[in-house]
Amino acid sequence: MSEQPPDKDKLLEAILSSPSYRRADEDLEFLSRDELRAIRLQLELLKPELAQIQEGIHSTIVVFGSARLVEPAEARARLAHAEAALAQKPADPDRRQAVAVTRRHLALSPFCEQAREFGRIVSSSCQVDGRCEYVIVTGGGPGIMEAANRGAADVSAKSMGFNITLPHEQHPNPYITPNLCFQFRYFAIRKMHFLLRAKALVAFPGGFGTMDELFEALTLIQTGTVTGLTVVLMGRAFWDRLINWPMLIEEGLISPKDAQIFRYAETAQEAWDIISANHPPSNPA
Repeated sequence: MSEQPPDKDKLLEAILSSPSYRRADEDLEFLSRDELRAIRLQLELLKPELAQIQEGIHSTIVVFGSARLVEPAEARARLAHAEAALAQKPADPDRRQAVAVTRRHLALSPFCEQAREFGRIVSSSCQVDGRCEYVIVTGGGPGIMEAANRGAADVSAKSMGFNITLPHEQHPNPYITPNLCFQFRYFAIRKMHFLLRAKALVAFPGGFGTMDELFEALTLIQTGTVTGLTVVLMGRAFWDRLINWPMLIEEGLISPKDAQIFRYAETAQEAWDIISANHPPSNPA
């Protein structure tokens, strides 16, 4: 009995559906292999760079700060909700802790107002006559970041967001200029982009992410790797409580001149005055 001839259509279908037949630039599984990490790093460096060139971004001011803080009205609402929950179970340690934390967040909430005002001041002062100088850039998330992006949006100015892929779901805030919102896979490339065009860095109260970004910048300045970057810490009471700079100097772990790498400011206008004194905008409003 003769064998059935092979079904050419099925054979061809098997070839066309095989991962090996996909074009390399369209094969996401292939591009996600560990061996392709160097290529992914290059692409992640290049894509935002080309977009910024296309949008005419000449210089930026980076704003760091907590994603957990909210504006005062929302902070008061959250505190009222936490206190109501505690009233139902006064002995519950988790609810007591929630009230304590929301009270602290309420105390810190004016920083969101200052971040928004800073975004307005900088953007209205520098984005004039079609120029894109000192464009606000943030990590693209909520809290302080959203407030700074929103300030730029208040005056119809461009701002950027460098979002990061995290294990839990995260979306960019809605106030970033759509063509200037980027999603990063690698923290290292993201932090590189923060500083590539930066004239200044303004750090508001924040947690691990803010500390990571701030101290990398301070280290780069201390070692002379980065020059001409103005660093402003918002809210001296917070930073002095968090970091004992005099102790680091006394122990010989940093030099007295290292403490001059940064300045303190209490208001958005004060921060802008420090920055503009060091880097006068080419087209002041």
